[in-house]
Amino acid sequence: MQSRPAIALGAAAILTLLGACATRPKHVAADVRATDAIAAIRARASQTDGAVVRVAAWRLDGRGARILINGDSLVHAASTMKVPVMIELAREADRGTLDLDAPVVLINSFRSIVNGSPYTLNRANDSDDSVYARVGRPVPIRWLASRMITHSSNLATNMLLTVVVADTVTTRMRTLGATRMLVRRGVEDGPAFRAGLNNVTTAHDLATVLAAIGTNRAASKASCAWMRDVLFAQAWNDAIPTGLPANTRIAHKTGNITAVEHDAALVYPPTDPPYVLVVLTSGVTSQPAAKVLIADIARIVHAAMTQ
Repeated sequence: MQSRPAIALGAAAILTLLGACATRPKHVAADVRATDAIAAIRARASQTDGAVVRVAAWRLDGRGARILINGDSLVHAASTMKVPVMIELAREADRGTLDLDAPVVLINSFRSIVNGSPYTLNRANDSDDSVYARVGRPVPIRWLASRMITHSSNLATNMLLTVVVADTVTTRMRTLGATRMLVRRGVEDGPAFRAGLNNVTTAHDLATVLAAIGTNRAASKASCAWMRDVLFAQAWNDAIPTGLPANTRIAHKTGNITAVEHDAALVYPPTDPPYVLVVLTSGVTSQPAAKVLIADIARIVHAAMTQ
């Protein structure tokens, strides 16, 4: 029921943008497209009870429409924090201080950043239970990184945060231009959660680090190509991808906790320049409704980016 008015809004936005392109200089048209898209996104979000949306989108070449809605508003990062972890792994591999193909013995015992108390991850609460079968065995770092992104494995994430340090990940993100993103800890650290010590991001910061992967600035060219391949292999494709044409290539990472649903993508249209799109939502208690909202926002943004 919620997708019908959103589709109408998307169609109206497309017509408005086409009219602007026909009557205004190209650089002005980009500003008009952004303004119209922002208005359409706000109208769509208002139709979903409780929704707060944070959106950042721009072309990787720096041209065209630039869309920011609550771009600097902090929100729980959920599993999107796994992208910065992957970047730091790639950077350390580039420096020669880490071999991604080297094995590490997989453990399921971690310590809270608050008081050092031990905790384990519950297999039933993890979106990727296949990793648990390898506990106690050596597994390649590269494989863990892939599972962390493609299937959002919490166990792989926590294991990798014993290989790289969370504070170092945050510092690395600062060098890429992410000024407010914080990677503080692994997943399911109960004492840290209760103390409010969460991983947080803004739409602008997450788009900035994704764009760095897309433009080969996050790490070496080869490492960025590897990271894009991992993101292209994403298993969960029911948010941004459902709002885009079927022939669009999408390298992305999702994330969710209670009343929080995110999707962050590098989008490669078949005949238009690639762009980055991040949609972070909070306040929507229905996960299906949040995913429909994200898909509808993606549809509106795509119209602005490809005219």
